[in-house]
Amino acid sequence: MNRETVIRELAPEGVIRTAINLGNPVLAQRDAQHGDVAGVSVDLAREIARRLKVDVLFEAFAAAGDVTAAVPTGRLDLMFLAVDPKRAEEILFTVPYVVIEGTYLVREDAPFHDVAELDREGVRIAVGKGAAYDLFLSRALKHATLERAPTSPAAIDLFVESGLEAAAGVRQPLAAWAAKHPGYRVLDGRFTSIEQGIGTPKGREAARAWLQDFVEDVKASGFVAERLAAHGQTAATVAPKAAGFPVF
Repeated sequence: MNRETVIRELAPEGVIRTAINLGNPVLAQRDAQHGDVAGVSVDLAREIARRLKVDVLFEAFAAAGDVTAAVPTGRLDLMFLAVDPKRAEEILFTVPYVVIEGTYLVREDAPFHDVAELDREGVRIAVGKGAAYDLFLSRALKHATLERAPTSPAAIDLFVESGLEAAAGVRQPLAAWAAKHPGYRVLDGRFTSIEQGIGTPKGREAARAWLQDFVEDVKASGFVAERLAAHGQTAATVAPKAAGFPVF
């Protein structure tokens, strides 16, 4: 594909304006010493910019829903989000580069031992508004209800303070929270595998095709696994080689 076309689509203002979602600590975090954004998604954005020989500009967001809402404003060129059909109304996604488990945080004495047991009348589940698991559970749950917090970390607070039955989220941060708060546990099962892909706004087909090749290369070369390990995110799984773009 024509490299200049890719650069024109991915960096229309001469720099790749990149959204970093701090709501998912598996992918991105604030550097404790300097406050800069860090994580595998930051490393991938820098590698994209290096290969295309352009600059990258980061804009941090507290939640994935905030990233999605910013896409129509035209101020973003690149984003790292869970692949979802609702988001695909505005975003062209690559295949996933990592897969993350979505599960539930419950109280130690809760009667639930399997994720399927949560979908019953009277069960209230806290979620971060617009997060991948909010979108998934909005479609999947038939009986339980969702209570939405502004961000995924705030969903845990909502769960605790409002006496809800569970909080939904990514396994790693839920488990980390439970380890620091006696009386809570994370269910072993998962309600979905959250596939994290790279996105660019709709209409940028050449950029998406280039990014697709990039994703397969950094998975196969070990770059993704290496960067996950470097940031201590060894529980996330590198996605397998995929046949083509997500189809919705």
